[in-house]
Amino acid sequence: MIISALLITLKISIISVFISAVITILLAWKINKVDKKRKKIIEWIVTLPIFFSPSAIGYVLLLILGKKGIIGGYLYNYFDIKIIFTWWAGVIATSVVIFPILYQNIKSGLLGIESSYIEAAKEMGASKWQTLIHIQLPMIKKNIFTGLLLAFGRAVGEFGATLMIAGNIPGRTQTIPMAIYSAVELGDYKSANIILLIISVISFIILIFYNYNLKKD
Repeated sequence: MIISALLITLKISIISVFISAVITILLAWKINKVDKKRKKIIEWIVTLPIFFSPSAIGYVLLLILGKKGIIGGYLYNYFDIKIIFTWWAGVIATSVVIFPILYQNIKSGLLGIESSYIEAAKEMGASKWQTLIHIQLPMIKKNIFTGLLLAFGRAVGEFGATLMIAGNIPGRTQTIPMAIYSAVELGDYKSANIILLIISVISFIILIFYNYNLKKD
C-alpha cells in the first residue's frame, strides 16, 4: 500500500508540475501582451486557487469534470471517457492547486528582465519564440527552479482537491497524504509512522535543494 501510494504520488506530482510549468511559462510570457482589463481577469482567475479551500477547488472541478459536468459530461457521452476517480483526475486537481505558485515565480522573473536584452535580440533578427527560449528562460532559470521546487512540494502534499475528484482508491488514486489519513483512521499507526518518515525525507530533500538554489548567484 505504501509503495503504491508513493509511486502514484510521484507520478501525479511530476506530471502535474510539468504540465503546469509549460502552461505557466507560455501564459506569463503572453500576459503582458493583452490589455489591462483582460490581464486583471486572467491573473485573478490564476491566483484564486491560493485563497480557495482545496476541498472547494475539488468540488468545482467535480462540477466541471463529473459525468454531468460541462466537460466531463461531454467526454463521457460522446467518447466514453471518464475522468473522475482516475489518477488523471489527481493530475488535474494538483495542477490547478500548484499553478499559482509557478505562475508568480515565473512572472516575477520575466518582469525582472531588462527590456534592452529583448530589444537587442530583436535587432539581431531573433524571433519572439527564439528570444524566449534562448534569452529569457535562461535568465530566469533560478525563478523557474524555485517555482518547480515549491510546486513539487505542494503537489506531494496535496490532499483535499485530489480526494474530491480522484477518490482514495488504494493502488489506483491513493496518494501518500491519503494513505497516512487512511492508516490513522484504521488505527494502523505503524504504517502511519512509516509514511510520516517518507514525507519527512521528501520534504527535507526539497528544502535542501530550495535553500541551495536561493544561495546560488
